Amino acid sequence: MTEKNAIANYLKSTGNKQAEIKVALVDCDGVLYDSMKNHTRAWVKLMKKNGVKCTRDEFYLYEGMTGAEIIKLLFKRGSGKNITDDEARELYKVKSRYFKELGEPAMMPGTTQVLSTLRDAGIKNVLVTGSGEPLLLERIDRDYAGLFAPERITAADTKHGKPSPEPYMKAQLKAGAKPCQCIVIENAPLGVQSGHASGSFTIGVTTGPIPEKDLYKAGADIVYPDMNALASALPALLEAFKTTQQA
Repeated sequence: MTEKNAIANYLKSTGNKQAEIKVALVDCDGVLYDSMKNHTRAWVKLMKKNGVKCTRDEFYLYEGMTGAEIIKLLFKRGSGKNITDDEARELYKVKSRYFKELGEPAMMPGTTQVLSTLRDAGIKNVLVTGSGEPLLLERIDRDYAGLFAPERITAADTKHGKPSPEPYMKAQLKAGAKPCQCIVIENAPLGVQSGHASGSFTIGVTTGPIPEKDLYKAGADIVYPDMNALASALPALLEAFKTTQQA
């Protein structure tokens, strides 16, 4: 699918005549950092120590949910136990410790170029993540210095994580932009569902094991194989937004 066709389909489905992009709403894990492998290891370690059966691969499907939501889901499934908010908070602290012990995940190749291109085009980059990991959140200002606006949405800012549209709708409001003035950059099905449901043009990147077709099925308007591919295509995509109108 070409960028122009993807935008035309988006405009038709949303009823917008044109999309003037002012804000990019950017996910963290799998977009800014190659961090999901470490997340899955930390989650499995936490669950096994608490007698909850799980696999590493399933956590890619939960990506975008808050830590508390994941903990409550798996404990309920595994033992029928209803975890309280306080219990979930303490368990997540343990998971965060396991995550930190695995070392700092690498920055995702191509992401700095993507964010720089957006910033240089006058587009505001806003972080939208279901993560509450201090290790990553504290690194962003250092690793991506000058590329993000101060506004951000994290797990602490939402009652419902992805796939609820709440994170992206809150980010739109915080950034002072309409849904049609935002693009979403996501790598996970739940995140794509969230971005799509918020009404914004949603870009999928297959930086993990989730296949392209699953991101399209979740509602992605266009999908790229990785952040380098998005970086290469981004100038054409931004130009297509300027020239594409709904007939």
